[in-house]
Amino acid sequence: MNAISIKNDYDPAVLTALRQDLAAAFRICHRFGWSESVGNHFSAAVSPSGRQFLLNPRWQHFATIKASDLLLLEADDADVMNGPNAPDPSAWTVHGTLHRMLPEARVILHCHSPYAVALACLKDPTMPPLDNNTARFFGRIGYDLDFGGIADAEEEGVRLAQMIKGKSVLVMGNHGVSIAGPTVADAFEDLYFFEKAAQTVILTLSTGKPLAVLSDEVAAATAAGWIPYQGMAARHFDYLKSELDKTDPSYKD
Repeated sequence: MNAISIKNDYDPAVLTALRQDLAAAFRICHRFGWSESVGNHFSAAVSPSGRQFLLNPRWQHFATIKASDLLLLEADDADVMNGPNAPDPSAWTVHGTLHRMLPEARVILHCHSPYAVALACLKDPTMPPLDNNTARFFGRIGYDLDFGGIADAEEEGVRLAQMIKGKSVLVMGNHGVSIAGPTVADAFEDLYFFEKAAQTVILTLSTGKPLAVLSDEVAAATAAGWIPYQGMAARHFDYLKSELDKTDPSYKD
């Protein structure tokens, strides 16, 4: 249910589909082992300005989130944290600021998936282009290495927005990863491939042998080669939702 009442002219069918996709993303994330207790946050912009957005409720486990549970928030609402259904302070600080400053970031997924966190904890967390999956993100990653604990100040949200602007992935040093995408399916696909890419880096580093890093030219060409495959995201996400539908379609409620 909504934390506040927002007057809008949104197409009900479009909003319902967005709610269901975002709820599905939480459930799938948990199935992949990327959830963490009742923390972490996914959000999706509803308005063209990004200022109205959906966000998961405070401390609700990913495995239980339904479409109707998602909060519909207004990024400019100064009283949002005073309501009975106030979101998690960190989520509000980060996602509220990102959606307000970056209207093009329609969907923002933040989680602590194991290999992405391992990469983020390296002194140099730069992802080297080693194969198709790592090169997929060549030139698309921002890096924030100023971890200062749990984000609960607006200036931290502003800094993160500046770091991810023009990118689709933000590696948050000593923390985790945030993904920005045009749709839930696209953002989730990048989260999926980023975790696989981070796994490749960590496993390769674990050998202790020199890395066979691709040249910038080859890495850029590989990243560009992924563009015609963008339709994969919707097909993959549809399949993942179909698996949810077989066992627990309650995410749609």
